[in-house]
Amino acid sequence: MRKGLKIAAIVAAVAGLSTLGLAAETMKVGFIYVGPIGDYGWSHAHNVAREICEEHFPWLETVYVESVPEGEVETYIDQLVRQGCDIVFTTSFGFMDGTYAAALRYPEVVLAHCSGFMRAPNLATYMADFYQVYYLNGLMAGALTKTGKVAYVGAFPIPEVKRHLNAFAIGVREVNPQAEVHVRWIYEWFNPAAAKEAAEALVAEGCDVFAFTEDSPTVVQVAAEHGLPSFGHYSPMYDFAPDYVVSGQLVHWEAIYLDFLQKVHDGIYTNENLEHVDYWWLLSQKAVEVGAKPGMMINPVFEDDLKAYSVDHPVFGKISAYDLVMTRYNQMADPGVTFDPFQGPIYDRKGILRVPEGMWMSVDALITLEWAVEGVVGPWPGEP
Repeated sequence: MRKGLKIAAIVAAVAGLSTLGLAAETMKVGFIYVGPIGDYGWSHAHNVAREICEEHFPWLETVYVESVPEGEVETYIDQLVRQGCDIVFTTSFGFMDGTYAAALRYPEVVLAHCSGFMRAPNLATYMADFYQVYYLNGLMAGALTKTGKVAYVGAFPIPEVKRHLNAFAIGVREVNPQAEVHVRWIYEWFNPAAAKEAAEALVAEGCDVFAFTEDSPTVVQVAAEHGLPSFGHYSPMYDFAPDYVVSGQLVHWEAIYLDFLQKVHDGIYTNENLEHVDYWWLLSQKAVEVGAKPGMMINPVFEDDLKAYSVDHPVFGKISAYDLVMTRYNQMADPGVTFDPFQGPIYDRKGILRVPEGMWMSVDALITLEWAVEGVVGPWPGEP
């Protein structure tokens, strides 16, 4: 493998491809995380991918900084550049402005920002997005709720989390049109105490199935203490409650990182041609996975209940919730992609038609989404 990479570097150099250490024996790459790598959520998942990349590429050296306040990202980019990093990945939406400013100050360095939309010649963007997975989890949640109240503990009310929450609610109501998704915001990415308080409050409201965006297994644990099913988030959380974790959202950031780093190493991506490089990788690119843990799409404990729940579906007629999940999964995981959760007609909870019949939302519309779909109950900051 090393010989092949040397040849690729020589070819790139002869072709006059730009700058960034293409013939270097080693590339040094820095990762900046918003949370601790032990959060067992977002930052943990990025760090797992970093380790996979370092193991995969013999020419790769990596360093990371964890628990970085979003307003201080430029300072940490400065530090990584001084340490000799050729590439810097910044892995939180709130790092966007600082990463863009740093890209302008360090035109010789390649940067990539996760979940944002600001780019430059040396700054790409990337996202392994969960909205399809949340929708599939929502189908399961809608079939499993007995009270008709499904809970969602949200981190920050930004478009990313709103997109995921809306997709989840669309799934819930596709199988259970009268069900509601009750939301509580904690305004933290990682705060187990706040997540516990929000989850307990939602239990008190009568919610009996739980999903969330917070980087710990706290909500899973609280739900299990009350004998209630839940869906894991970002990292496999099955082991925290084997009898109660139905499924969840699993990420494979390494799918994007391996592709990006190989292309930089081979001279395909340089610090002069990234302005239009935007990874938006979903089920069909295998950047995300549905599951309580890898390889377990649905916890067997819940399979019979999902198979017994019958849906009178407008497209498929009588179908079990289990079969509907599998059908929708196949439609989205296939490279052809024949279905999208945000397929019209979709109305917001104020009754405004947001997606006309027969239309799908564009990526730009998805990443700037602010409205709440029908069936979402609770505060919604920034609601138009």
